[in-house]
Amino acid sequence: MVYTILFFTHSAAIKFEHKCKKNHIKCELMPVPRILSSNCSISARINFEDDIEELIDDGIEKIFQTRDNDNILIYEAD
Repeated sequence: MVYTILFFTHSAAIKFEHKCKKNHIKCELMPVPRILSSNCSISARINFEDDIEELIDDGIEKIFQTRDNDNILIYEAD
């Protein structure tokens, strides 16, 4: 499954990228797509088949799952 992950800070995105590399998960950092947020921030796109909750930490703001060209919000921090 393809996920787009939005972060509260740039440092949280970099930390997440390192976690993905350590766990052999391909992670692409990129600007947040305009359709997901108007913030000028950084996001990550990953292809992950396991339980996405394993990767959630306090730096993640939102997680969208891409299905049939739709982005479905599956996680939002409180």
